[in-house]
Order: sequence, then structure tokens, then C-alpha cells
Amino acid sequence: QVQGMESGGDSLHAGGSLRLSCTASGYNYPMHCMAWFRQAPGKEREGVAATRADHYTTHAEFAKGRFTIYKDNFKNIAYLQMDNLTPDDSAMYYCAANLGGTCSHRDQVFTFWGQGTQVTVSS
Repeated sequence: QVQGMESGGDSLHAGGSLRLSCTASGYNYPMHCMAWFRQAPGKEREGVAATRADHYTTHAEFAKGRFTIYKDNFKNIAYLQMDNLTPDDSAMYYCAANLGGTCSHRDQVFTFWGQGTQVTVSS
């Protein structure tokens, strides 16, 4: 069974950077698609970025220029590099993965989900 495990969440001040990691274990081949979502208290979950095994990526508009998703196919790890963070980026960040199908942060139909890692940005 594939499991996802996120790490890297932290509390920091605005303007800082974080790198989140998501490891998809239990599958011996590169995961077709891995993505990051986030959910702040009282808000709906929203897509942040997605990356396919061929390194094709999509990023939400708010993430472009500040966040970068990339994937280590050999280790089945997806990273989310986040720079110039603001308090609006505070949320629980979730990793998701699929073995096939489309690959976009706009789609929330993912088979595997992690437990989340908290990011808190103070002003």
C-alpha cells in the first residue's frame, strides 16, 4: 500500500523560506503524479502545485514566482520549495499522489494523501 509522509513544516516570519518534502513509500516505480495542497482554518482546500513523473509541473497563480515543486523519481519524493512566505501562506499542507490519470493542482481526485504538515507564517 502506498503511503505518503510529509515533513518540513515550521513556524517562521514573513519573507522566510521553507522546503516541504513528501515521500511516497510502498511503490517500486516512479509515482505518476505528486501534488501539494493546502488548507487554512475556515477555508477550502486548494491546490498549490503538481508534478508528473516526466517533470511536467503546474502551479497555482498565487504560487508562481514564489513556490517550486520538483520530484526525485528515484526516491519518489516530491519537494515544495517556498520562498518569500507571507501570513496568507499559513495552512496545513498536504501531499497527494496518483498512479495515473491527469496531473494538475486543479484536480483534487488523488488516490493517496498524507497526514499534512503545518506551516505558520507570522508578520
